[in-house]
Amino acid sequence: MERRYRLQKNRAFQYVYRKGHSAACRDLVLLTAPGRELKVGFSVSKKVGNAVTRNKVKRRLRECFRPHLGDVKTGLYVIVARPSAAEAAFDTLRKDVRYLLKKQGVLRSSGEEEGNRAR
Repeated sequence: MERRYRLQKNRAFQYVYRKGHSAACRDLVLLTAPGRELKVGFSVSKKVGNAVTRNKVKRRLRECFRPHLGDVKTGLYVIVARPSAAEAAFDTLRKDVRYLLKKQGVLRSSGEEEGNRAR
């Protein structure tokens, strides 16, 4: 995922934790907050595992989110990995990310995109 889409500042993460709305599934939690541009952050605590495991989970989550960059509405997003995410298969994480984006209602539908192009 490109650097311009990454949420990096601690202050931005804190804003999403305070003001954001959450949706959860077995392995992940998605927090969303309003914002002018699309920024995504990933939070993987030490409960998930050692540094190698945490970085592996973050890389997988970035790859899971990357195909949705064009379909997601602008805003701030934080994906929090639960400890079970370390053992989850990549395909499972990909499905979970898509499920959470749909559950939060932040994915643009194909009809919505066509409506915006017609204007």
